[in-house]
Amino acid sequence: MSTLVTKLERVVKRHEEIQALLADHPEPGSADYTKLTREYSEMSPIVEEMRAFQKLVTDLEDAQSLVESEDDAEMRAMAEEEARELKEEIDSTEQRMKVLLLPRDEADSRNAILEIRPGTGGDEAGLFAGDLLGMYRRFAEIQGWKFEVLEMSENDVGGLKEVSARISGTNVFAGLKFESGVHRVQRVPVTESGGRIHTSAATVAVLPEAEEVDVEIRAEDIRIDTMRASGAGGQHVNTTDSAVRITHLPTGIIVTQSQKSQHRNRDEAMRVLRARLYEKARDEADAERAADRKGQIGSGDRSERIRTYNYPQGRVSDHRINLTLHKLDRIIAGDSLGEVIEALTTEDQAARLAELGE
Repeated sequence: MSTLVTKLERVVKRHEEIQALLADHPEPGSADYTKLTREYSEMSPIVEEMRAFQKLVTDLEDAQSLVESEDDAEMRAMAEEEARELKEEIDSTEQRMKVLLLPRDEADSRNAILEIRPGTGGDEAGLFAGDLLGMYRRFAEIQGWKFEVLEMSENDVGGLKEVSARISGTNVFAGLKFESGVHRVQRVPVTESGGRIHTSAATVAVLPEAEEVDVEIRAEDIRIDTMRASGAGGQHVNTTDSAVRITHLPTGIIVTQSQKSQHRNRDEAMRVLRARLYEKARDEADAERAADRKGQIGSGDRSERIRTYNYPQGRVSDHRINLTLHKLDRIIAGDSLGEVIEALTTEDQAARLAELGE
């Protein structure tokens, strides 16, 4: 407890320092001001919990004093009951504070780039990729996030060849970062006449969106090509060469955008390229983080099979935490995906708390 209180007191002190700095800061629009504002807002929930905790401790001391001094049996019993309830509330508040004090991934508060590509399974994998897109779109809507498709190409049966989307809002990457990996589906495809169950897969990647200051992309390191845009089945969307392909020469990363506006295509392609380079740099610079995640709920590696959607049994199983829920329809619709994400987040927090010896 003393270690926890010491950490909390440091946070409260820093919170007060930032408050004073913000009050005296001459340039509200500067990068420094924005950084301080973000730090202040991230600390505020911890400070609020600390104040609530201090009040609970004071209330408990008052209740215990009443138990010791009260002669009336009924009043003493009421004070004892209040003390029990306060102890339980103190325990839960203490646990919340520990979670809030866990080292924070600085990317958690960022927007995210979502990429989905079909894997093994042919047309059925493309249809499943489309189902996953719908699931994440609906989940984003529930969270109050903005969901914007950046690039999408379809196959001949209405499934997807690939799709990328930008999701913006509060703590988007924190909410979706454990979705990266291989998602597997077991069901009877609509194209299957014999009623046999097929296994298909799609790959999901969730990348934290990067700002220009996070990743330096030199002009000489990229090649920009313009191409004629085409829609599903290779049909031309318009008669202008509006598609843009950017190749990052040092890494070989290629990003394509084919919306109507060529200017917007270039901007969006650069946005996706920055996100991919930023995530690549994060992984390379912090191999220890990746190792820690592998020991907890998964490495985030796109080749790792993380979840199975079994339609005949109506269940979804997340293999990283041995979670099985028999509500496939609600999860694939996006309505109950939050239950899976919450379980993954809770498991991650528990593992990190155990590492800290809390």
